[in-house]
Amino acid sequence: MTDRQEAARPPVPDEEDEDETGPIRRCIVTGQRQGRAEMIRCVVGPDGSIVPDVAAALPGRGLWLTARRDIVSQAVKKHAFDRAAKRPVKVPEDLADRIEALLAARCREAIGLARRSGRAVAGFEKVVAAVRNGEAGLLLEALDGAENGRKKIAGLAREVRVAAMLTAQELGAAFGREHVVHAALGPGPLAERVRLDGIRLAGFRDLAATPDARSKRHA
Repeated sequence: MTDRQEAARPPVPDEEDEDETGPIRRCIVTGQRQGRAEMIRCVVGPDGSIVPDVAAALPGRGLWLTARRDIVSQAVKKHAFDRAAKRPVKVPEDLADRIEALLAARCREAIGLARRSGRAVAGFEKVVAAVRNGEAGLLLEALDGAENGRKKIAGLAREVRVAAMLTAQELGAAFGREHVVHAALGPGPLAERVRLDGIRLAGFRDLAATPDARSKRHA
């Protein structure tokens, strides 16, 4: 079957996607159901273009994807958006890059909010102190940071989740600095938001170092 023939096939009915209620969504490429917080939502814009909606807040019927770069590429190649939207749509060639950039921005924004509310610290010594004092709900390690430092932090924080999906420059931007290698967020909604967005972001950066659920203590 050609891609055009496949695109012409009617979509599989999905009531949960139709009414946008409930916590579970179906990926328009794989057909697998996942929690909406783990997926990427897209909508069709007024001009018929696919718009990534990583915050799941834009109006319109959601077209949901597994949060992986290769899945987005398959959606484009197999005309999955046309099929799910039940009409031809325009898909940006750099859709996966746009999603990655939006997710990275969301992570930086949430970290910045935590910092301004006194719920985030940066720097090796401050992170170690936060861990020892039981004030760390999520540890953030720069992707391009020294491996020795990352191992030391990880060794101290055996009961705290660790995420490594941003570069030192990206972490630094969240703290108003040039570079940050080690950071910690206090437990709470912002830390959970960064953790979940970090998992999605890792799928677009082909990272092995996805956020690691080492303990349910702060879940």
